[in-house]
Amino acid sequence: MRAFLSRFPVRPVGRQEPEGGARRRADRDARGGVSPSPSSSAGIWLVGAGNMGGAMLRGWLASGIAADRVTVIDPGSPDLPDGVRHVSAAPEGWPETLVLAVKPQQLDAARAMFAGREGGPRLLLSILAGVEVATLAAAIPAEAVVRAMPNLPVAIGKGVTALYADGVDDARRSEAEALVAPLGLVEWIGGEALFDAVTALSGCGPGFVFRFIDALATAGARLGLPADQAQRLALATVEGSALMAAGSAESPATLADRVASPGGSTREGLNMLDRDDALIELLAATLGASAARNRAMAEEARTRS
Repeated sequence: MRAFLSRFPVRPVGRQEPEGGARRRADRDARGGVSPSPSSSAGIWLVGAGNMGGAMLRGWLASGIAADRVTVIDPGSPDLPDGVRHVSAAPEGWPETLVLAVKPQQLDAARAMFAGREGGPRLLLSILAGVEVATLAAAIPAEAVVRAMPNLPVAIGKGVTALYADGVDDARRSEAEALVAPLGLVEWIGGEALFDAVTALSGCGPGFVFRFIDALATAGARLGLPADQAQRLALATVEGSALMAAGSAESPATLADRVASPGGSTREGLNMLDRDDALIELLAATLGASAARNRAMAEEARTRS
């Protein structure tokens, strides 16, 4: 991770490259794979800076990567942090790292953006939901292609990023992991077929949690609390409970049972959620719908490729 991050100038809080890092990079560059363009540039090109791409960008800058080492390619007018270069079309050559953060339906436009160029980036990292490694590799030549599924809290360094690669060596896997490690938890997925499930759980999960918080607050307001106060109480309750669960050696299920005294008010509420596995069935259907949409998007991308 240090060797990778050292390619990008960082503020004083950043980590330093261990001795010999430059030599190891040169050794890796000498190995086979897609030859980089003579006009390759160091740094990260981020194609698309919408909700997720922008969240990743903010997380990178907060981790110490210098803003001037990131180029955002976006035909629109994204709201970018100071110092980040913005272009509407791809510059000549290739970067070391190309991150695709557009909508899956925009893969054709991304492909056309780089069509006809010699060589390719060292690392192609794609967060396009449902677009498989084989489809990505056919669209943009790269020495290594890695699928990633981050979620929105990467913007504050508390996110989750799932990674998958096929036939990628340890050096490139380490580079991909180092790129997303400052954004939160990193999990490698053993099979690409599981990516739909991961996307539904952690990729879409923040949206479901936000909806739960809103529902919790709305239910409190129905009991007579002022709406703004109910929302503050719901937010603080979820935040504290999540921190406690994350720091506990016990499972969330055990923690729930421990806080629920027999015959008490918490137990009565849990009985409603647990009856006929109502909450589990609801969430299983919710994640199932998201996973099914991911599979459909993958089929659409294969058809277009």
